[in-house]
Amino acid sequence: MSTLFISDLHLCADRPEITELFLGFLRGRARRAEALYILGDLFEYWIGDEAIHQDEFRSMVHGMRDLSASGVALFFIRGNRDFLMGAEFERATGGRMLADPTVADLYGERVLLMHGDTLCTDDAEYMAFRAVVRTETWRREFLAKSVAKRDAMVRSYREISKTATARKKPEIMDVTQQAVETVMRAHGVRRLIHGHTHRPGEHVFDLGGTEVRRMVLGDWYEQGSLLVCDDHGWVLEALALSAKPAQSGSNHRN
Repeated sequence: MSTLFISDLHLCADRPEITELFLGFLRGRARRAEALYILGDLFEYWIGDEAIHQDEFRSMVHGMRDLSASGVALFFIRGNRDFLMGAEFERATGGRMLADPTVADLYGERVLLMHGDTLCTDDAEYMAFRAVVRTETWRREFLAKSVAKRDAMVRSYREISKTATARKKPEIMDVTQQAVETVMRAHGVRRLIHGHTHRPGEHVFDLGGTEVRRMVLGDWYEQGSLLVCDDHGWVLEALALSAKPAQSGSNHRN
């Protein structure tokens, strides 16, 4: 059996075709897997676990619950868009929230799993914002507000984020090699899987005389990005919106 990795779906009511792609994936391809890891930004935004009861997200939550109930292990890492997912979300989906970063044993190989935003250390503006909203004080004050107020605040943040992203140089929003090497050394791994940057692909480089690999998952905007891992290696695939055969983003097996 295989282990599947996805990230950066950014599910929301504005893109129903991606929601349908995701639900079809949960009913089909994912059911044949041993485990599914979702490495952050599953949702475009998450105001707190009250969102599981909102019409916009109900079908997605039910789909994940059905997957986990079928026997497929389901794991989450919080992203920068949905870092407020909590214990109620875990109970509703039957999944398990993992720390960022987490080291997983993947067919005998220690693999580091991350969302990836903490690797973008050149984006000082984002890193400063992240430091504020990840504090327990900010979280407590935000969750104390009404659902309507939180929803309005998050939508405002989305517009601010779009404006800020549009004026940044692309390389500023990518990971820095130094951050990648530092975290891989710290955890003693030769493999890293992450999302966030929306730049799917595999990066092979030397780290202290050892060949190491970093796999970046793609986003789910015009299609889905899926990493399939088994005891033979890994393959990065694309899930098509239509019935046409999907084109592979990368077909390297290590």
